[in-house]
Amino acid sequence: MRASRFFLSTTKEAPSEAELVSHKLMLRAGLIKRLGSGLYTWMPLGLRVLRRVEAVVREEMNRAGAIELLMPAVQPAELWQESGRWTVFGPQMLKIKDRHERDFCFGPTHEEVITDLARREIKSYRQLPLNFYQIQMKFRDEIRPRFGVMRAREFLMKDAYSFHSSRDSLVDTYQTMYDAYCRIFSRLGLTFRAVAADTGAIGGSASHEFHVLADSGEDTLAFCPDSDYAANVEKAEALPPATPRPAAAEPLREIDTPKQTSCEEVAALLGMELARTVKCVVYKAGEHLVAALVRGDHEVNEVKLGKLDGMAAFRLANETEIREAFGCPPGFLGPVGIDRSTIRLVADHSVAVMSDFVCGANKPKLHLAGVNFGRDLQEPDLVADIRNVVAGDVSPDGKGRLELCKGIEVGHVFQLGSKYSRSMNATYLDETGEARVMEMGCYGIGVSRIVASAIEQNHDDRGIIWPKAMAPFLLVIVAIGYGKSETVKTAADTLYADLIAAGFDVLLDDRDERPGVMFADAELIGIPHRVTIGERGLKAGVIEYQARRANATEAQKIAVPDALAFLTRLMEN
Repeated sequence: MRASRFFLSTTKEAPSEAELVSHKLMLRAGLIKRLGSGLYTWMPLGLRVLRRVEAVVREEMNRAGAIELLMPAVQPAELWQESGRWTVFGPQMLKIKDRHERDFCFGPTHEEVITDLARREIKSYRQLPLNFYQIQMKFRDEIRPRFGVMRAREFLMKDAYSFHSSRDSLVDTYQTMYDAYCRIFSRLGLTFRAVAADTGAIGGSASHEFHVLADSGEDTLAFCPDSDYAANVEKAEALPPATPRPAAAEPLREIDTPKQTSCEEVAALLGMELARTVKCVVYKAGEHLVAALVRGDHEVNEVKLGKLDGMAAFRLANETEIREAFGCPPGFLGPVGIDRSTIRLVADHSVAVMSDFVCGANKPKLHLAGVNFGRDLQEPDLVADIRNVVAGDVSPDGKGRLELCKGIEVGHVFQLGSKYSRSMNATYLDETGEARVMEMGCYGIGVSRIVASAIEQNHDDRGIIWPKAMAPFLLVIVAIGYGKSETVKTAADTLYADLIAAGFDVLLDDRDERPGVMFADAELIGIPHRVTIGERGLKAGVIEYQARRANATEAQKIAVPDALAFLTRLMEN
């Protein structure tokens, strides 16, 4: 491709609203242009990257035995009502009506559509297993679209759905897809980790997320460096302490805390460890309040909390509800003296073994010290794992201590089981002619999100550094004075034609621009290899080669007759 015939739209500065590095660089490099909140046009350069990711995904899906199809983006409400998700999926679903006032939605995912297809087309166990996939734009009405294509409302996704006659068959395909995902992300040159995850709104019995590791990631991952254990903190189990609760050694007493409303402030006032304080977070579940107790240095894990009996559709209690039940404002809440007939007390394992702890007194400007279960208050109604793990916790597999890192979710695989097939009556006839419900799996990859994630991992202060498999072009030829020097023009055209004939994607920068502009654009765009052709070098019989790497050394001089062979070896490796 000649730059003079292509559309490059680079800028020196990114808009002020761009926060992440990937968002800034994608806008500066002209990969995307903003249309509206969470809506982006993929420009020619960005589309080339997107299509390269898509090609790798498609190749590995085909290799794994999946069959490509394409489903409608607009879906009838009846299917979602049948599965029970029309009301529970939430406000992320953009709902619309047609001219006949019939309800539809822009598809955020396609479990219902594919299940409807399967129940119509799959009749016999002889047709199973089957794995269908598509690469298609999805729409989710994010409450706060941000970070460019990382959390956009419209995004390109690969979603696959498998159907089985047995759980064993589902497990086999699940592993096949897990392995395919590992190949995809490895081929794309990404540093990633697969972690056990919560099934969330999609549902099912088991799932794994695939995360690109980056400090800018929204998800926190827990892993054990001494074993294979890894999980999203939403899922990671915090093991109960191995030591029993010590005996009470302090009297119960009130402490004046006129301005201290957090565990951190109270611990600082008393000169004690934060781990000796207890945090009380109040939720409303149905008609009852639930007081969740965690150590002051821990945080409540609401995913874990929501899985406990009686916690369906819970929410944080508001200030009015808290004042009526506890007689004080938030900031001074505690478990002592509360009405246990209306307030359920749920304590984390780490709190259940504490003695002589500090908590709110349920009185304004007061806390209690020397609090002990059994003596000062009844034992909790329920003791469970309701906190996020922290660095240094014992790994759930018992093989070491946990460490934490940040990740960007780019893939997710689920064992759905019969969640959708049962509610939508997707059955097949088994060997005896009896109707049985199909087992299902689903497998998603955020194709457009991968592009941004790769930039988060691969950039420097000059711009993007694309992994080879994702680069819009493998090599750029910077022809200095292309329109003014016949010598430069001939040399550049010859090398360009030879490389194109050899099957390489090459950009020839033949624009009438200053060398500094051409170099800056090449580095910003992130093309892995760069060749500079100028009159001075040609007079000496050389061209200059420069790799686009953060640690690349100075330009290397290559004899003109050796250039084609040198570059061919370089790009083939």
